Amino acid sequence: MKKKPKLKWSKRLTNLGYWLVLAFLGTIAIFLVASTLNLPNGYKLYTVQSGSMQPAIAIGSLVVSQPATEYKVGEVITFKNAAVPVTHRIQEIKNSVYTTKGDANDSSDSRPVQPNEILGKIVFSLPWLGLPVAVAKTQAGFILLIVIPATIIVYSEILNIKNEIKNIRRQRRKKQSHETD
Repeated sequence: MKKKPKLKWSKRLTNLGYWLVLAFLGTIAIFLVASTLNLPNGYKLYTVQSGSMQPAIAIGSLVVSQPATEYKVGEVITFKNAAVPVTHRIQEIKNSVYTTKGDANDSSDSRPVQPNEILGKIVFSLPWLGLPVAVAKTQAGFILLIVIPATIIVYSEILNIKNEIKNIRRQRRKKQSHETD
């Protein structure tokens, strides 16, 4: 039985880097897809794009919200506000109308939130994971973070398959030449 040659440390480091980048890009792709879909139980992912909820929720965090039947003062909710969803804390509830405020803001939001505008309460947040997801949602970011790496990976795998086929053919020829001797 032949022993496999030991990989040099530089090759191992390259392989580790390759798999770490692959894992990172795979994670971003999963979160990107998840942020565009309606997940089971109403879960939805949003990227925090301002510092209004700092320090509780950092800029660029990925927040996970879930609709609830009831919301309470002190809970952090995501709600519709024009084109961009907003994530703020409930300060007051009066006649089923919610007054919200970002933790880092000096005053409450000028416009109250109606119950039908609430998208859900925040279940948890993942700091900084929203940044690459937000970038991947742009055309240039999608190309840079998804298309180009995927193309490189596919090309790399095609080269691996090609090399394996060459090795198999070489071994067959070697075996045939030994048999004819």
